[in-house]
Amino acid sequence: MHTMKNNNLWVGVLLAILLAACGNEQREESMAGNDTANEIRVTDDELVGNPFMEEWDTPYGVPPFARIEARHYMPAMKKGILELRAEIAAITDNPEAPSFENTILALEIDGELLGNVSATFFNIAGTETNDDIQALQSVLSPMLTREFDAITMNDMLFKRVQAVYAEKDSLGLDEQDARLLELRYRSFIRAGAALDPDIKKQVAELNAEISGLTTQFGLNLLAATKAFKLKITDEAQTAGLSDDYKASVWNEDEGAWVIGLNRSAYETFMTQSEVRELRQQLFDAYRLRASSGDTDNGPLAIKVATLRAKRAELMGYESHAHYQLETRMAKTPAGAEDFLLRVWRPGLARAKTELADMQALVGDEFKLAGHDWWHYAEKVRKARFDLNENELMPYFSLDEVRAGAFEMANRLFGVSFEPVDVAGWNPVVTSYDVKDADGSHLGLFMMDMYARDSKRGGAWMSSYRSASNIDGEVIRPIVTNNLNLSTPPKGEPTLMRFNEVETLFHEFGHGLHGLLTKIDYPMFSGVDGPRDYTEFPAQILEHWAAEPEMLAIFARHYKTGDVIPQELVERMRVAANFNNGFSTTEYIAASLLDLRWHMLSSEEAAQIKDARAFEEEVLRGYGLIDEIEPRYRSQYFSHIFAGGYSAGYYAYLWSEILDADGFAAFKQAENIFDPATAARLKKWVYQSGGLREADELYRNFRGQDPNIEPLLKGRGFEVRE
Repeated sequence: MHTMKNNNLWVGVLLAILLAACGNEQREESMAGNDTANEIRVTDDELVGNPFMEEWDTPYGVPPFARIEARHYMPAMKKGILELRAEIAAITDNPEAPSFENTILALEIDGELLGNVSATFFNIAGTETNDDIQALQSVLSPMLTREFDAITMNDMLFKRVQAVYAEKDSLGLDEQDARLLELRYRSFIRAGAALDPDIKKQVAELNAEISGLTTQFGLNLLAATKAFKLKITDEAQTAGLSDDYKASVWNEDEGAWVIGLNRSAYETFMTQSEVRELRQQLFDAYRLRASSGDTDNGPLAIKVATLRAKRAELMGYESHAHYQLETRMAKTPAGAEDFLLRVWRPGLARAKTELADMQALVGDEFKLAGHDWWHYAEKVRKARFDLNENELMPYFSLDEVRAGAFEMANRLFGVSFEPVDVAGWNPVVTSYDVKDADGSHLGLFMMDMYARDSKRGGAWMSSYRSASNIDGEVIRPIVTNNLNLSTPPKGEPTLMRFNEVETLFHEFGHGLHGLLTKIDYPMFSGVDGPRDYTEFPAQILEHWAAEPEMLAIFARHYKTGDVIPQELVERMRVAANFNNGFSTTEYIAASLLDLRWHMLSSEEAAQIKDARAFEEEVLRGYGLIDEIEPRYRSQYFSHIFAGGYSAGYYAYLWSEILDADGFAAFKQAENIFDPATAARLKKWVYQSGGLREADELYRNFRGQDPNIEPLLKGRGFEVRE
């Protein structure tokens, strides 16, 4: 029998804060009952038949998804909160002197039920939401935030943590115990535990308000995204669209081709469609999401930025960005901005050249606009490199790409993936028993690859259970990967664009980071680390996706089974940096926008009247050209206003320093599966979690500090000192 264990308080609360994402704007406040922040009640009758009150006799201890209903979450969450409060009281009321075991370790194992419920709820809220789940989100996120604040600002508890920390050098702790103590003490300090009581009260109030606002941001975004459908009934209006794409978006009930706003369907349409008016219609719908009416996120973005700045000021920081970056590799907002601008300048210059090339192709017929970029970039690429996506996609079927990713992991790290029959949250979910080179069980890996209205957009990794090894009880993780591919017609394969192939490899890297961990404590096992480091284990695997040796493994034509021709691989290689000016510029524009939102003082943020006007002023100041939109506009920038990337979206590019330099180690070894290099990568990156500071972990793998030159060269930019 397997039971879902050891998703302790801290894991659950972080899921609540970081994954509180998506739904619509409907609420049912009555579901909150009459509870105040301190009055949490639940009766035995409310818990009868509740799956969270039982041991789960399910394969690998996965939640019994078919049995869990929306009505089960609130009572179970309340029960978990009450159990946690009792566990915290047992620590603070302990008459014995504070010790590592009775304070630090006790905190690490507390909150089991609450962690289980919150992990399940917030994962389901992102992948299989409904009106009831969305209503609960608006209540549960602030509730859990209040509980987190009540713990980190508990004076008696903090004094015990502080007392243990003061004796850290004389306790004889091993490396993992010492790291747990360090990180636990740091988490209390950064949450405001050492502040004056009146300041702590204000910070707690701000936390609750921010939690509610960020949850609403995500709800608005999903509602706005779901509300738009481009319907085409005239076949002449499908000019340029491939047969495979047309089949994937055909809706029999509507008697029309229906295109929504999930990124996969959107980019494919923008690339293929010959109908400029329809491209503009879809482009405007995408970039103007959640910017008007009841789902307008502009005022919410301003309010969130204002409150975050106010909270940072109360805690003694110049801005929210200064607070966030203190423990990250960039250290300061200026450090992050300076780095971005080093890549922005050559990227923007390249983008202007790309624009000129496309305008030359168009001639005087019209002035190229943002909704033309994907389409004419593809035409230029075909003309220049004799390469187009329709030629490539038949070689990238989901089944083969996934098998290729598994084979890569096996050759690098000795791990294997065995398909297993496990009931997931949706019938499309596939599950795999992951084993290490010695045959030992590493975890369960669950993949949810398809877009649907009940699922938030984007691609991400998460987990239902964290890894741990406390007092000899080995608990292995349940890890998930999520993409939003278009569902193919029944009986047809899922064909992928190459950037979607890279996304699968990217999220698989996050998955391996969670699965391979050898850390005993959930607090810093798996994907733990600063945001500008934790993208590195994901991004480095993207390099393998384009390697000829790797393509020979998984790039097979879905009809003939033939391996992708070498001459086509060579054309892919030559064209690899094509349109890199655009992709670099749109990404860094969003990163700079994120920083600027979070470098504001509370007074400056409060004075903003229009989010789009602020956005345009910022981007104009950096020189962004009109034909390129930032990858995310403020109103749908869920990474920073409904997720965990505030003042941290730059992290993907920062991590690219690490992944480009790290992959260079394999190239220098003249073997992309070099055993010695792969062993260091496995030990110091995928297995080590947050065992040490990020720069030390990287040096232990690479043998040196990272160099930015491979990043610039990889993007095809000139390296200048």
